[in-house]
Amino acid sequence: MLTLVAMSSKAKIILSVSNDLHDDQRLMKVCKTLRENDHELELLGRYIKGSSTTLKRPYLIKRFHLCFNKGPLFYFNLNVRLFWHLLFAKYDLLIANDLDTLPANYLAARLRSKPLVYDAHEYFTEVPELIDRPRVKAIWESIEKRILPKLKHAYTVSPSIAKVYKEKYGLKMALVRNFPLRKESFDPPPKERVVIYQGALNVGRGLEELISAFSSENMGDIKLWIFGKGDIEADLKALSRSLNLNERVFFFGRKASAELLNYTRRASLGVSLEHPMGLSYQYAIPNKLFDYLQAGTAVLYAPLKEVEKLLDGQDVGEKLKAYDSDQLARQIREILDADHLQIWHKNARMLSENYCWEKEEKEFLRTIEQALMA
Repeated sequence: MLTLVAMSSKAKIILSVSNDLHDDQRLMKVCKTLRENDHELELLGRYIKGSSTTLKRPYLIKRFHLCFNKGPLFYFNLNVRLFWHLLFAKYDLLIANDLDTLPANYLAARLRSKPLVYDAHEYFTEVPELIDRPRVKAIWESIEKRILPKLKHAYTVSPSIAKVYKEKYGLKMALVRNFPLRKESFDPPPKERVVIYQGALNVGRGLEELISAFSSENMGDIKLWIFGKGDIEADLKALSRSLNLNERVFFFGRKASAELLNYTRRASLGVSLEHPMGLSYQYAIPNKLFDYLQAGTAVLYAPLKEVEKLLDGQDVGEKLKAYDSDQLARQIREILDADHLQIWHKNARMLSENYCWEKEEKEFLRTIEQALMA
């Protein structure tokens, strides 16, 4: 455990997100680190219809029931509720997770003269969902331009995103990559001829091509396990049904991290096939890749700038050769038939020792300490 030796007493910290708090791994790691350093926490999110009504966490949780669940009115409703809560709550520091919670946090922190830390999980204004929506994108960019130059404390997930914000707004951001917690040593279970995808089921993730690849006769006895939920989940299931892949492609929905790990350890290959759609994806470091490594699973990864820096030459898998489903099927088959697959599995576990949260949290804690002492 790291300790903020400069702090004489614990602080009350409120963290805000726009999701339902169910399984936000980055948020859970941040909270774990803060609690281990004796800080009092309150976590703010929203309730989504169908999500669990009870969440057991060792800190205070509040989920807002909103009148709208998407679109401009959702974001307005969310920030109004956040602002009024933060205006009267007791705290020493605020952490705003992503741009969609920043307006309320910035205004409340300024009115209360409290420090604010901004956690940019992605390059928000360059996500694929905004690429073809110039008016909506312009609104978010205007929010960035108004607030980011005035921030003093911030961190983000990749060097390229930090560089962009420095050049655009003069905001120096610490680097806190979204690596998983180090797992205890384990006896690896037998690997199965399984390809696994875990994460959001959204556009630009290469999932359509991945599912289509399993319609190839060359895939034989190889199975695909898909974990997660998202905007295109129904479309992906329909695609799988239309290709008669019920015996090859399996959708498991969203699982708790401990349960998911047991599946990941059994898979031979983990995939991360993001298209370079928008700078957010181009600069991303998908955390799923490092979950695969922690599980001793080889990886097939898209040629994204920051990912190449971390994985090229590490002998833990291969870089994607083409998004075409036929070529993708051929590459997957060749990987699972390769004589050195076991070496990749062993190297994955070794490399994961370097790519873990326990090393990233040092910079996170420095950022929190600087904000509390400002």
